[in-house]
Amino acid sequence: MDFKDFLTRIKLPFLKDRELYRSFYHILGFYPSDIHPYKVALLHRSAMAKEEGKRISNERMEFLGDAILGAVVGHIVYRHFPKKPEGFLTTTRSNIVKRQSLNQLAKETGLDKLIISNFKPNAHNSYINGNAFEALVGAIYLDRGYGHCVRFVKKKIMDQLIDIENAANEVNYKSKLLEWCQKHRIEISFDVTESKEGKATPLFTSRVKVGGIECGKGRGYSKKESQQNAAKEALTKLQNDRELVIGLTAPKELQMPRYDDIKPVTNEEKKAMSEIDIDFSDVSMKEKTREEIIAEAEAQAFQD
Repeated sequence: MDFKDFLTRIKLPFLKDRELYRSFYHILGFYPSDIHPYKVALLHRSAMAKEEGKRISNERMEFLGDAILGAVVGHIVYRHFPKKPEGFLTTTRSNIVKRQSLNQLAKETGLDKLIISNFKPNAHNSYINGNAFEALVGAIYLDRGYGHCVRFVKKKIMDQLIDIENAANEVNYKSKLLEWCQKHRIEISFDVTESKEGKATPLFTSRVKVGGIECGKGRGYSKKESQQNAAKEALTKLQNDRELVIGLTAPKELQMPRYDDIKPVTNEEKKAMSEIDIDFSDVSMKEKTREEIIAEAEAQAFQD
C-alpha cells in the first residue's frame, strides 16, 4: 500500500501527523494502525506532556520495549546458534541490546531525528536515543502485537544493521574477570558511585578490587558500562603486572607480606614466645631467597 492509498483509509487532520506516519513507515516498514503509542515513544521525560491530568513520557513504554526486545533478540540468537551453550547465548544477546548498540540503531534508522526532548544530544544524554528505540519496540507491541515486533527486529534490524557474528565475539570484560577470579578462588568486588554532572543522565564511577587490591577504575553513563570499563582496566593490569598475579594466585604461605599488614610484636607475645620450647635439631636453618619464593609461587600459579 502506498502512502496515498493509506491516507484514503484514515483521517489525518494535521499535516504534522501525515509526515509522522510517513517517517514511521520508513523506519518500521509498515504504517502504524494507532499513532498514539508511537508519539509517546518519542517523548523524553525532559519534555513531558499532560494527558488526562497525568504527566506522560516514554519511560513506561521503554520498560515494556526492553522486555519485548530482549525476548525477540533472545529467540533470534537461539535459532542462529543451535549448538552454543546458554552462557554464550546470554552474552551475545547482551551485546546486541546494550545501550550503546541501541543508541547507534536509533541513529541509523533515523529515529533520533523524531525524538522530542529539551536536551541537545551530547555525551551526557546520548542514551536518550537508545531509550527511545526500546520505547519504539514497546509501541509496536501495543499497536500491532508480538509478531510485528519479531518481523521488525529481524528484517529491519538484525538482517540489515547488526552483524550477529561480531556481536557474539565481542568481549565481556566483567565476565572474563569474574571467571578468572572464580578459577583462582580470589575475592572480587565492585564499588559503584553515582554523580550528577548537569541535568542529564547521571555519571557512574566503578572501582574493582581483586583480592582486596584495587585493580581498575571505570566511568560510564550506566552502572554496567562503568563496571565494564573498570573490569577492562583490571584485566589489562593483570596481564601486564606479573608479580601482582603471582601474589594473588600463590598459596597463602608463599605470599609476600605487605608492609601495612605487619604489626609490632607486643610484650605479651614476646613473653609467650620465650616460654615455648621447640626442638630445632631436625629443622634446616637455611632460608629461601625472595627469588626462590617467587619462582615457587609462579610455578604454582601458572601450572597447567
